[in-house]
Amino acid sequence: MRKLFFTAAVLAAAFFASADCASKSDGGGAVPQPAPPADTAAYYHNPVVDRSLPDPSVIKAPDGYFYVYATEDIARTPIFRSKDLVHWVQMGACFTEETRPSWEPDGGIWAPDINYIKGQYVLYYAMSKWGGELTCGVGAATADSPVGPFTDHGPLFRSSTIGVQNSIDPFYMEDGGKKYLIWGSFHGIYCIQLSDDGLSVKVGAQKRQLIGNLTEGSYVCKHDGYYYLFGSMGSCCEGAQSTYQVVVGRSKSLFGPYVDAKGQAMMDGHYELVMRGNASFAGPGHNAEFMQDDAGQDWMLYHAYLRAHPEKGRVLMLDRIEWVNGWPQVAGRVPSTTAAVPVFHH
Repeated sequence: MRKLFFTAAVLAAAFFASADCASKSDGGGAVPQPAPPADTAAYYHNPVVDRSLPDPSVIKAPDGYFYVYATEDIARTPIFRSKDLVHWVQMGACFTEETRPSWEPDGGIWAPDINYIKGQYVLYYAMSKWGGELTCGVGAATADSPVGPFTDHGPLFRSSTIGVQNSIDPFYMEDGGKKYLIWGSFHGIYCIQLSDDGLSVKVGAQKRQLIGNLTEGSYVCKHDGYYYLFGSMGSCCEGAQSTYQVVVGRSKSLFGPYVDAKGQAMMDGHYELVMRGNASFAGPGHNAEFMQDDAGQDWMLYHAYLRAHPEKGRVLMLDRIEWVNGWPQVAGRVPSTTAAVPVFHH
C-alpha cells in the first residue's frame, strides 16, 4: 500500500492511491536511479536511534520528512522525524499524561500504526498489559499534524468483543477501494473491514483469519502482483536472549492463502525468513512499513536489542530490503552494522 502525498491543491481530493511495498510514502513518481558507486557512497551505522523505540511505524508527510512512532517506552508514544531515514530527531509525543488513552486500566500503548485517512492523521494503537490478552484491544486517535496533538477516539474493539485473544498490533491498509485493519498476536492474524473514515469497524463486517498462531506485528504490502504478509515470531522482549525474527509469506489475494516458496501454508506454520539475530543484535523484528528512496530501493525500520547493551531497550534499526526471486530479505538475513545510506536527492 502506498499512501501518496500530493501537492496542497489536490491533497483533500486524493491523498493516497495505490497499495504496494513503498507504504505510507509520498512515492513522488521518481524514476529509479542507480545507487552511488560503493567507493563513494556514504555509510550509516546501526542502530539509527540508540534509544528504545519498539514496534515502529513510519509515514512520509508533505513537508518531506519521515515521521516514526513507537511503543511508549521513552514517552507517551514518541514521535521522531528524519529527512533521510538515518538521522532522527525527537519531536515530542502523541499524548500527554492528561490526553493519553486510559480505557485499559494499567495498560500500555503498544505498536502504533500511523496513516493519513480522509484529511487527517489516524494513529491506530494497541492498549494492553502483560497477561491482559482477554481485555486488551485496538484504539484510534486523530490529529491534523504528524506531530499532533492527537485526540483519542477510544477502542475500535477489545479481545472480548471481537473474539480474538490478544488483539494487539494493528496495521491499516487499503485494497480495492476498501479500508481494512489487520491485527493479532500468536492467536491468529485477522483482518476486518473498517468504516469509510477508518474510525470504527464497518457495520456488519466479519473478521477473516489470514494465518495461524505463528506471528504478531503484521505488515502487508503488494509487490509484483503478490500480497506479502510479514510478521515477527519468537520472543520479543528478553533482552540479549530475545529470539524475535521477521518472516513472510505471500498470496495472490489479501485474504490468502499465504504460502512459502514451496507453496506450504503459513496457516500451518510455514514461512520464508526475512531476518534473524546475529552476534551484534538480538531479536530483530516488528518491522515498520517499507519506505522507498529516490533510487527505488525499499527500506525497513525495525527494532532489536544491542547484545552488548540490552539495557538500552529495543533500539531503532534500518536495513535495505533485497528482492530475490520474488522474495524479500535483508542482506545475509541478519541486521547490518554498517551499510550504504538510502539515496535521497534533497
